[in-house]
Amino acid sequence: MENCGFNAAQLKEEIRLQVLAQGFQAIGFAPAVPADGFDRLNQWIDAGAHAGMAYMEQQAPARRHPESILKSVKSVIMVSMLYRCHEVDSPLEGRVARYARGPDYHDVLWKRLGTVLAWMRGRCPDMKGRVVADTAPLLERDFARRAGLGWIGKNTLLINQSHGSFTVLGAILVNLDLPPDPPFEADRCGSCTACIDACPTGALGPPRWLDAGKCISYWNIEHRGAAPDWVPENLEGWLFGCDICQEVCPWNRKLSAGAGILGADPDLLAIDPRKLLRDDDDALRLRFRKTALWRARPEGLRRNALWVIGGQSRMEDSDLVSQFLEHADAGVRSAARWAINQITKSNR
Repeated sequence: MENCGFNAAQLKEEIRLQVLAQGFQAIGFAPAVPADGFDRLNQWIDAGAHAGMAYMEQQAPARRHPESILKSVKSVIMVSMLYRCHEVDSPLEGRVARYARGPDYHDVLWKRLGTVLAWMRGRCPDMKGRVVADTAPLLERDFARRAGLGWIGKNTLLINQSHGSFTVLGAILVNLDLPPDPPFEADRCGSCTACIDACPTGALGPPRWLDAGKCISYWNIEHRGAAPDWVPENLEGWLFGCDICQEVCPWNRKLSAGAGILGADPDLLAIDPRKLLRDDDDALRLRFRKTALWRARPEGLRRNALWVIGGQSRMEDSDLVSQFLEHADAGVRSAARWAINQITKSNR
């Protein structure tokens, strides 16, 4: 710390103020040690609960310790940002998970944490550091709990007693010894099983265990191609992602329904699946390229739109859906066939 001009406690407080000034709601400091949940992660993968996310298995060894990201790391600075925003009551539109209703959170976190890291390098010219926002192999929720930001709920998400679970996490890894904060040891879910009970597909089994192969968000975001019929049959209008296990959580009830700090785009609060089907790839790219929805890519968005339309079962959508029965993408074709069957059955 001799090149920083501060002792460790002073520097920690300065970093805290810099992070909060960037719009983050919470910050905590954890030592760079092996991740608490690494064995649990391997059990999850061995059980096949990662479904088709092969990258989870491929990257698993790197998630054991943050040194896989920064070799000389000594401290992990964890931050969280609120993203909750207004709910939309629009029965003919597809529902979008709240985190995806604004700019891509990766870009927001990288930029704001990058500003903090640049400030830190100004204070400590010899410091090594790296910003992490979901894409690096860091078990972020483990380190957020260890940094005192909250506990891991029965829905597997980090829950903060002041901000609930509608938050995205980011981190700054540095090779500085910064005083750690006390880890959050309490489990404040208690006997509540609201999230487990509300999941329409039974994806939440034992507490803190998510079977991705049963999760709506896995199927309409991560999965490519066709899906078994039970997926669209249980979609409940979700075009991208799903917030059900958070909507029912008591720790989220006291939060205001206003826009979160991450920000929301009124055009993304809910999406007309019919317009989505009429748009070509260029139009979809222009509309979604800088949002989290782009992870599904055009064919995934079209497939999801057909699922939503099929769930609404309106006869007037038959002609539009029929245009995709011979589509080049197998997932889109399958979704169109399912949607036509639903429309036909409901209008006999």
